[in-house]
Amino acid sequence: MSKRMLGYVVAAGACGALSFFSTPRAAFAASSAGCDGGGFSVLGISGSQKTTVPAGTVGSRFLVKGKYVVFTVDSATFGVRDWTLTGAPNPLDLTGELPTIVFASKIPDHRGLALTSDVSVESDRESLVLSRTGPGLSMKIQVKDCANGGIFQMEPARDDGAATVITHVLGDDVFYFDNPNVRDRLGENIPCSGVLPDGTLVACKGANPDGTVTVTARVNFANDLSAKFVGRDSPQAATRIVTDCSNSIPNPFHPGSVSHCGGVSQWSVASGGRMGQVMGEDATEIAPAAKLCTADCTAQNQVTGRAVVVGFPFPVPDAVRLKPRFFPGFVLP
Repeated sequence: MSKRMLGYVVAAGACGALSFFSTPRAAFAASSAGCDGGGFSVLGISGSQKTTVPAGTVGSRFLVKGKYVVFTVDSATFGVRDWTLTGAPNPLDLTGELPTIVFASKIPDHRGLALTSDVSVESDRESLVLSRTGPGLSMKIQVKDCANGGIFQMEPARDDGAATVITHVLGDDVFYFDNPNVRDRLGENIPCSGVLPDGTLVACKGANPDGTVTVTARVNFANDLSAKFVGRDSPQAATRIVTDCSNSIPNPFHPGSVSHCGGVSQWSVASGGRMGQVMGEDATEIAPAAKLCTADCTAQNQVTGRAVVVGFPFPVPDAVRLKPRFFPGFVLP
């Protein structure tokens, strides 16, 4: 086995992140322990139910509180602030049981439009779906109260069909980096297979015709406090906006350059697309990207299977940490 292969593992999981919301039990079968005892309270609601909260009782912001995940929502935009992993004890905890603000904010720019309707709340065990509309606009937040995996996504939709810019700002102790374990294998075709309910082995949906996935560069985020803490932004029908943060990446196999800041990323999200968040091994697995979709997107790439997880180095070398933290002229939202 080559040195590059040492430490690589093959993990059971869903090939294609953030497909969990339509069939949460099946897609999370391999990591259900990460959701043990999870469940949210929001706007005075908890437990499994589907209800509507009158607009007049919502206030300007409201708290979404789970066992493993806590964050605040701006009512008029569905922007998210202080998205936190609580560090609650769990065998799949990524934080070392340290409360960790992963994202200081995830803010959509609605360009003058606002959410004004009642808030729809759909809660089922560890899953929560929040929806709200306004003139020409709708927003949906889907979240899982779990210690790891695909656990968040934000979906904007506009009547004019225009894209929405969403700005992600990492917590103070979290940084983006170019994952050297992925870069080491750029261009390789790595097998990814799935198992159907009848036991039939098939290639992961979205894989190459030969059942492999071609490795492309990967930007992850991590911190210096927890050796298991790793995540990534997960776009669907969304494109990252390139900003003035140019980085030369040294690598003995595939040196290159990345234009990405260390503490912020901005995304142009198609109407009906989404921006998701993936934590833990799912963030460093080599699996097919989600298919382009702007309607009923939660069912994409659902195959319970095996994808190679390449991991990441800890501590992350300074040479692959993306800099500067913010691009010139950036103002915190």
